[in-house]
This record gives sequence, C-alpha cells and structure tokens, in this order.
Amino acid sequence: MGGDTGTIVVGERICSKGELLARGRRAATGLAGLGVRENDAVALLLRNDFAFLEATHAANLIGAYAVPLNWHASVEEIVYMLGDSRPKALIVHADLLGPVRHVIPAGCETIVVPSADAATADADREWDRWLAAYAEWDRPPLPPRSSWIYTSGTTGRPKGVRRQPATPQQAVAMRDLFQTVYGCREGMRGYVGGPLYHASPNAFARQGLAMADILVLSSRFDPEELLRQIERYRLTTLVMVPTFFVRLLKLPEEVRRKYDVSSLELVLHTGAPCPPDVKRAMIAWWGPVLVETYGGSETGIATVCTSQDWLARPGTVGRVAPGGTIKIFDEHRRELPPGVSGEIYARTPAYPDFSYHGREDDRRSVEIDGLITCGDVGYLDADGYLFLNDRKRDMIISGGVNIYPAEIEGVLQSCPGVHDCAVFGIPDDEFGERIYAAVQPDAGAALTEDDIRHFVRERLAAFKVPREVVFHDTLPREESGKIFKRKLREPFWAGRSTQI
Repeated sequence: MGGDTGTIVVGERICSKGELLARGRRAATGLAGLGVRENDAVALLLRNDFAFLEATHAANLIGAYAVPLNWHASVEEIVYMLGDSRPKALIVHADLLGPVRHVIPAGCETIVVPSADAATADADREWDRWLAAYAEWDRPPLPPRSSWIYTSGTTGRPKGVRRQPATPQQAVAMRDLFQTVYGCREGMRGYVGGPLYHASPNAFARQGLAMADILVLSSRFDPEELLRQIERYRLTTLVMVPTFFVRLLKLPEEVRRKYDVSSLELVLHTGAPCPPDVKRAMIAWWGPVLVETYGGSETGIATVCTSQDWLARPGTVGRVAPGGTIKIFDEHRRELPPGVSGEIYARTPAYPDFSYHGREDDRRSVEIDGLITCGDVGYLDADGYLFLNDRKRDMIISGGVNIYPAEIEGVLQSCPGVHDCAVFGIPDDEFGERIYAAVQPDAGAALTEDDIRHFVRERLAAFKVPREVVFHDTLPREESGKIFKRKLREPFWAGRSTQI
C-alpha cells in the first residue's frame, strides 16, 4: 500500500502510517496462524478506526478478502451476512460484539478491538495484545483481492458484491481513475466521513492510505468539527454525501465564516441525489471544487460531473467515467436514443468483474451485453450527459443509504393488527428521502404510530424504522390485488423534476 510516510487521524488519536502498516503486517501473520488462506473472508464489524485499515492491509497481504459489515444493521442482518460470507475470522469493536457474540458461526475466530464505550472481556482475544504476539509478515504478498461489499437486494436481503482480483492493467487503470475522479495524488490530505462498509468511502480510504500525507477518518459526522479539521490539517480532498452538505449549511453564518477552507481541491459526493439549492449553496461557499459521481457497488464509478458541468446543466450527474460505457435500454432490452428515459446500464473497465456471492442468477439478471444496472432510470442528452429521473426498483435512498421497502413491508405484515401496508420514500430536505409507511389496520385493531415503529425497531436496524406512519381505511389496489403504491407515492413528489 505504498510508502510508510504519512499520518492517520481518528478523532484526537494519531497514528503514523508506518506504524499502522507494521501492525497490519503483524495481523497478516496472526490471521494466517488462525488458518486464513487465499480467497477466504475476514469479516470486519468495525467503525472507522485504525483497526479497520490494519485488518484490510493484513487481508490484502495474504490474499484474503476483507469483508466490512454494516454495524448499523440488525442482529438478524449480521447473522445473514456472516452465514453468507463464512469468514474465518471476525474483527469487531467491543461495544458491537455483545448483541452478536452468541450468533458467530462455528469456526470463525473472533478478535475484539477496544472501543470508547466498552472494554474487552477477560476471555476475549484482544486486538492489541493479539498483534503483539506475532512478528511482521515477511513473505512476498499475494495478489490483493478486490472488494467484497454487502449491498441490499430488491428483496432486502444483503448481496455480497465480490470482485475478482484486478489484473495489472486494471490496477493501473484504477489508480488513474482515482487520480482523475477522486483527486487521489501523492501528498494529498484526505477525509472520509462515510462508513467504510460502503463502497465509495472504502475505496477512497484504501487509496488514501497508499497516497495521502494525512488521512482523517470520522465515524460520526459533526459539521463544525469537519470545518475545524479542514483548517487544522489543510485538507485537500473530501468524500461526502449530500446529507453532510445540508448539515453544514445549517450552521450559523458566523460559524461558517470562522474557518479557512481554502485548502480544498476536490470534494466528491455520491450515494444519493443532491438537492439543487444545496449544491448551488455549497459551490458558492467552497468554490467549484464539488465533483459528483453516479454508480453503485456493482458498477463502481459510472459517471463524473464537475461543478462546471453541473452549473451548465443543473440536475445532471455527468458524463461517462474515463474508459467507460453507458447505454439506456427499454424493458425489451432495446437501446434507446438520447432524450428517452429507460434503465441505465454501465461498465467501467478499470473495475474487475464481480459476482453476487452464491447468487449467480441475480448476477445474470443485472447484465446486458456486459453492461450492469443498479436499477435506476434516466436518459442521456445529446451531449452524453446523464440525468436521473426515477428508479425501476423499489428503493429508498436516505442519507446516502439504500433502504428496501419490501423488507420493511415483510416485517409490518407480521405485526399483530396490520392488515396490509405499503412503504415508500417521500422527499426530505436533509436526508433526500425519508421512510413513509401507509398502514391498513385490521378491523377493530387499536394500533398507534409508536406501536408500528416499536415493532419494526425490534426487528430491523434503526435507520429502517418509518419516520412517518399513516393509517388508511383501505389502500388502493391494482386489478391483480397488488397495492397501487404509485398512487400513494405520487402526491408527495408532485411538481418535482425528479422522482428520487
């Protein structure tokens, strides 16, 4: 992962890159001693922390996959991901271990990282003590695996997007792509605020570890703290989601003016559409340093949009990434001309091909002629700029996180007193979308909004709990009996140029 010069910052803690990489080499020896072999999975249930990068580096050295798990997920969801990936080892923060301690699969060795909110138990294999018992890995590194990221499917079950190892040509193309798009260069000073279990922050952190003089990791976004860090460390390159912009703009004007942000060279945002007024305000404040990308765990970076591109064509997510291809297809798999909306398919050859771990039928279903879809609908204008206007798959994006209504509906339909329900996203100024649940109670049932939220919260992650619950005597249905969700959703989006 490049040279040993540089500094990693987590909160008020600082670690030299040399020390972090040395600890990663010790971890590689330790993981090999636990029986981790080439192509095996090492699961990471960790917040953004030094240990995340140390474990990732260790897995790379021995040709294993570092598999980050969403620590916001419910126990049931984590159980599913552990069962699907079958890791040889789980590295977990102490405060995240309690709920899953008794559901870790047999044969998976557990190593616990102390956290501010919890210490390791006496019987636990503790990360620092464990590392100290091993010498640094001194054998030639195996070709590093690419990413293995879990992303939700249309039914809500997480899917493991596991990439093949990169060829030497792809490794060079990927480095060039990250230099061009993410602003990754030797000596940069980077910031990662999004969780490292997401594809974009994870990829940026890997590149940042290789190239940055300073890499700042944050587990909990605080808008004024970010401004303080930009000024303190003279940060050049940030990876953000639109929700962060909304929170920054809510700071009082005198607070915003107090900090020097002139060091910024490139601020990449991805994960969800950015409200136009928010984007204009950020460009006016920080200058034309915002770069937007569109893509997904499956496609990687598909398009790139500079501030200048967006100001000239408000609403666009840019043109195809260097070396890539984008086409729009109709429901009959026919390519559509400019200006006509259809499902978006893309491929950027710098990214190695992927599989959905154990789900080859799902993998085949998202491909046409080598191009991959994330289920979004849009069109290309005459100059090749992509515009998004809907989603084919029934998905909510809230704060840059994908949420699948079918999963929430499945839980609600098992709730005593619920006859039927429909869950969808409605506009939210801060998060882009928020979860709305339309519930039809059984006759005579005495349900409250709090009853619904409590039932979901006990079974799913907190971010999947509906923000709004509205009871209906009946729900509109198609002739087939299926709920006509579009009729419920449309009034909330009326008058808007997009439906996401």
